[in-house]
Amino acid sequence: MDKILSRDGTMIAYRRRGDGPPVILVGGSLGTAATEAPLARLLAPRFHVVTYDRRGRGSSGDRSPYVVDREIEDLAALVTAVGGRASVFGVGAGGALALEAQAAGLPVDLLAVYEPPYTPSASGLQYKACCTSRLHRLLSTGDRAGAVELFLSVTGVPADLIARMRRAPLWSGLLEMAHTLAYDDALLGNGAIPAARFASVTARTLVICGGSSPTRTHLATRALAETLPRARHRTLTGQTRDLAPQAVAPVLTEFFARPVRLRQTS
Repeated sequence: MDKILSRDGTMIAYRRRGDGPPVILVGGSLGTAATEAPLARLLAPRFHVVTYDRRGRGSSGDRSPYVVDREIEDLAALVTAVGGRASVFGVGAGGALALEAQAAGLPVDLLAVYEPPYTPSASGLQYKACCTSRLHRLLSTGDRAGAVELFLSVTGVPADLIARMRRAPLWSGLLEMAHTLAYDDALLGNGAIPAARFASVTARTLVICGGSSPTRTHLATRALAETLPRARHRTLTGQTRDLAPQAVAPVLTEFFARPVRLRQTS
């Protein structure tokens, strides 16, 4: 993997594939560049695709305390590396990061996100607050396994599957990244869509939801699309939180291949 220095001196590991207009894939919680590799390979025939390990994950460095702006700077460094402008696709919390970055002025013209985990309901906000408290309590006591189990259960992974995951080789990798769950928790704030901040998102945005995802996810993604100035919503039939690369690749290829009309400034 290549490495690039972020603004605060943190090394960010990334990988390039293909040739064409640049597209950066931003992974979700407990994900790495390897997680996004199958989708990157499907997009590479048409695009110059960049996958990367977000800070604190995989081969990338980390610094404390965590600040959302530092992750935005990581993404900005990658955009600079591919020529100063790029299209971006973010999954889960990675979608929230991509939106925050564009709202802060990152030069992105086409932005797609899959199920950023915001909540449109008061009960959802209360539940998020309880999970935040429990997550920090687990991490503060060094219970990385408990933090990972909490995240998996909250995202709908059945208990029997979690038990099988604990016995699988991938479990040790998840434990290594457990502390970054607090990063994504901070990135999402109280869980509400930051409508005032996202009014600054200028990119044409595609908000995608899985057709078999829970009702609350459908409501949240539709509310997000209605909040963003230049967004539309799309549902992928049969998809869940575990998005199949082959299902979303054609959608992204069509969306990112569209010509972009750059706004003129006086």
